[in-house]
Amino acid sequence: MKYMLMMHYNAPSGADAAEARPIHTWPPADIKAHIAFMVQLNKELSESGELVAAEGLAGPDQAKVVRARKDGTPAITDGPFPESKELLAGFWIIHCDEAKRAIELAARISAAPGYGGVQMSIPVEVREVMSGPPPEM
Repeated sequence: MKYMLMMHYNAPSGADAAEARPIHTWPPADIKAHIAFMVQLNKELSESGELVAAEGLAGPDQAKVVRARKDGTPAITDGPFPESKELLAGFWIIHCDEAKRAIELAARISAAPGYGGVQMSIPVEVREVMSGPPPEM
C-alpha cells in the first residue's frame, strides 16, 4: 500500500511562540543538522525500497489558490496567507505493507531535530493513497 506522510508546520501561539523559530532564522549548524536528518531518512527509505517520492515545499508567500470562475477561467489569490496558522511544509509518498510502518515513519519524521537540536514534534498526517474508486463505483 502507498501512504502519504504530510509534514505540517503549525505557527505556535502563547508561551510556545517564544521558543519556536522559523527554520530560516536558525543558526546554520541547526539547519544543517535538520537537513542531514531528512537526507539520511530519505536515503534509508530509498535503500529499503519504501520511498516513492519526497519533496519540501516552498513557503506560503509563494503559494497561489486557484478557483474556477463561472466561465471556467482561473481566479487566482496569491500568498502569503497571514490568517493561516498551519502550512504544509513537505511530503513523502511511501510504499509499505501496513499502516503501522507508515505511522512509525511519521513518528520518526516528527522527531526531526530543530532549533538547538531539540526534537521538534512536527505534526505529520498519515493518509493512505487510494488506488482508485471503490469497486461499487
